[in-house]
Amino acid sequence: MQSCASRKSVAYLQDINSNTNSSTTASYEPVLKNDDLLSIIVSADDPELTYMFNVPKVQGNYKVTENQEGTKTYLIDSNGEITYPVLGKIKLAGLTRTQAVALLTDKVRPYIEKNPTVNLRILNFKFSVLGEVKNPGSHTIPSERVTLLEALANAGDLTIYGKRDNILVIREKDGNKIYNRIDITKSDFINSEFYYLTQNDVVVVEPNKTRVNASAFGPNVTAIISATSVIISLIVLLTR
Repeated sequence: MQSCASRKSVAYLQDINSNTNSSTTASYEPVLKNDDLLSIIVSADDPELTYMFNVPKVQGNYKVTENQEGTKTYLIDSNGEITYPVLGKIKLAGLTRTQAVALLTDKVRPYIEKNPTVNLRILNFKFSVLGEVKNPGSHTIPSERVTLLEALANAGDLTIYGKRDNILVIREKDGNKIYNRIDITKSDFINSEFYYLTQNDVVVVEPNKTRVNASAFGPNVTAIISATSVIISLIVLLTR
């Protein structure tokens, strides 16, 4: 009742051998999006000049919270903006992290002329993995860069019933949903834009034919087969 799986349907990156050397052309830098939670710390040679920017939890009308590590956090609102002390509203959604740091540095420079530095991190970098993996669900990571293979590893890897050649990645970009199917049994996806995941990407692993066919019998198929075997054995013994 179960078919044997071949290496072609199970093994990853089958076209890479031990003598293969390749450099990926895929590069990734996170682009800030609505609902991103940011840690923004301003520093300078004279720390006293940074106090007006590095405010405590709440000050005036500025909505600022503090995480367990004590860093200040700012939520990008539905307009793609944060409200930052002294500077007011600043639109950050759509910018890369490097572009956002450059923008903030330029804006604080009139107040801190000597070597202002801005440190910006995304604190809620999240992706979801669903379907035929050992631990489906959402995963939040401290890093701002994760590959598709790392995301699957975070979910406990695919089960033996997961299709390796048709993994769906759902991504939101500029208000639109983008869908892409990836074959991880081959290495060409390493150079695609979907090798690195972005915030809130959803990865869906389809069940293979064995899983689909088994579902038709229901979850109690093993018990039914065992009971049927016992009944047949009894019939054979009684009719001898």
